[in-house]
Amino acid sequence: MEVILTDSVQNSLQNLMHRNAIFMCERLCAEFPSEKNLHLLASCYLQNKQAHCAYHILKGTHMAQCRYLFALSCFQMDLMNEAEAALSPNESSAEVPNGAAGHYLLGLVYRYTDRRQSAINHLNQALSMDPLLWAAYEELCILGAADEATSVFDEGASLCIQKQYIHHGLASQSLQAPNEEHDIASNRNISSEDVSPRKLKHIHRNNVRDISGNSQGTTNQPLNGGPASFPYYNTPSPMAVYSQLSGVPPPPIIRNAQPNVPNMKTYAADNSPRVTVNSVAGPRRKIVDEGKLRKVSERLFSDSGHRRSMRLAGDSVNTNSNASIVSGNGISHSSKCHGGSKLSSMVSRSVTIRKGQSWASDNADEGDHHDVYDDSRLHITTSISSLSSDNKSLELEGASRSSGAAVLSSSRIIDGASDTFSLLRLLGEGFRLSCLCKCKDALTIYMNLPQKHYNTGWVLSQVGKAYFEMVDYLEADRAFSLARIVSPYSLEGMDIYSTVLYHLKEDMKLSYLTQELISTDRLAPQSWCAMGNCYSLQKDHETALKNFQRSVQLNSRFAYAHTLCGHEHVAVEDFENGIKSYQSALRMDSRHYNAWYGLGMIYLRQEKYEFSEHHFRMAFQINPFSSVIMSYLGTALHALKRNNEALEMMEKAILADKKNPLPLYQKANILVSMSNLDGALAVLEELKEYAPC
Repeated sequence: MEVILTDSVQNSLQNLMHRNAIFMCERLCAEFPSEKNLHLLASCYLQNKQAHCAYHILKGTHMAQCRYLFALSCFQMDLMNEAEAALSPNESSAEVPNGAAGHYLLGLVYRYTDRRQSAINHLNQALSMDPLLWAAYEELCILGAADEATSVFDEGASLCIQKQYIHHGLASQSLQAPNEEHDIASNRNISSEDVSPRKLKHIHRNNVRDISGNSQGTTNQPLNGGPASFPYYNTPSPMAVYSQLSGVPPPPIIRNAQPNVPNMKTYAADNSPRVTVNSVAGPRRKIVDEGKLRKVSERLFSDSGHRRSMRLAGDSVNTNSNASIVSGNGISHSSKCHGGSKLSSMVSRSVTIRKGQSWASDNADEGDHHDVYDDSRLHITTSISSLSSDNKSLELEGASRSSGAAVLSSSRIIDGASDTFSLLRLLGEGFRLSCLCKCKDALTIYMNLPQKHYNTGWVLSQVGKAYFEMVDYLEADRAFSLARIVSPYSLEGMDIYSTVLYHLKEDMKLSYLTQELISTDRLAPQSWCAMGNCYSLQKDHETALKNFQRSVQLNSRFAYAHTLCGHEHVAVEDFENGIKSYQSALRMDSRHYNAWYGLGMIYLRQEKYEFSEHHFRMAFQINPFSSVIMSYLGTALHALKRNNEALEMMEKAILADKKNPLPLYQKANILVSMSNLDGALAVLEELKEYAPC
């Protein structure tokens, strides 16, 4: 019952039928309460987005997998202290549960509780345990602590993955090989020329039946629902199959049959047909004396017997000479190890028949036995024995093919791992440079990607973000538009795209984008960010603020939504709530320079110049390539009467973006305050050329 219920739950989860999985798993836990089953039930609830249910189910459990799921549910419920306690090594376990995934989750916990160095350590640990854990590298890039992608996704990481997959592949081969050999032997054991189609069909249907020494011989059971008088055919024993592979001849087939019956039937006194195929039966009565049995054995395996191929006959005789030894009341079989084959030696030890067993069959209904042998047995036995040499060659050929397939599979794994990490090096380096605000270098990396990877939603969104950071809104619009065409279902970067359209004042495109995003997923924070930007462009700041707050409700860790809330508070001069929103964004992401910039703007307007200079400088340290940040930092320095530093900063801002008129204007103001009127006039003339209106 436990197996059936577990299989039902897993099948439901595989088909995303979460309600059915939860119901069946509750029955499972009620009938068989254990932490293993509780873990499965919690998985059902988590996949159904019911973290609170998983939290209460797993609270107090000790199994490593249960602790991981409990920590995951705590993380989703913002219970960071409990999540950390569940993941931290304790007395029962000296390691973080669930390996790389556990370290990754613990790194996230440390990140959102403002313990940056601990977060970096665990994320690096997760990445070292699983080099394909891209999410860990992504978090390291966001934290600004990622190593170069060439050193992370290097040959060492590739070798690690190769070893894992090659080992897994070889283990799978070793598990599948015995079954494949058994199937080959079963299919080739009996020639279709010697067995009737009806029997061949039934053998195929029952090829998984194992007739051991404890079976009760031929059973007269109905076949396919027919009357009991029809014979029930038994398949050959696996012992006999393995004996063919190892070169041991099958035992002689001895039947009680009428002399003129062409097939393998035997008739009893009641004229009911019965069939006996060389099955290993339990202890039976001795019906043939040892002398007759020895004669039959000599007759079957001598060179004078009727054979279909003299070449096969010679091979069979040389291989199988002295293979049958009559002793006591039974027959024991032995074989030599051919070529050091492990399979042959294994079979030679396993085919010994217990004393008292016989390969001959008796008639259960009649006491009289007819010791009659027809010539049809010779063809059956010789055809099987003649195939033994072919089976050996097939076994060797199959082994060589398996080894060749293993080599081919290993080479594929090596090539695949190399190609995978080559791709990850490009993507990782581009994302790392983008997070460090080195957008030009990041764009160069992305341009080197293969076209099929460049033309994907994620890459095009990253390209759009890079142009956005460079204040090239037209190119950003083009990249995001292509991303929408390639993957219209994806919301990756759409919050940034809506801001691009806001700066371009494309109200129609922004409105259309908002409607598309809401219809795609109205529970995504990006959708409500686009909606807020749409209202903000219309100067409806209160409605825009409500939409941004809705985005925060949907994902409290979405730093950009907190920042947009701050912008709207500042637009209505609600500086106190604006500061709170910016600080909330920084708690989610301490490197979110937009929030540092927003705080600097608030303090600048409040004439708190020292605070303003501090926050602008923090933003400048994170993004030292932004002309806008440098301009306002220079303005704060000028307000603090540090004109030389202010001029130097303005020069940097002008070089960073010559199309930005703000640093030129501020530079002129600084020169005027320093009584350098000629210099100020020259700067204003230059500004007139860039911004004639």
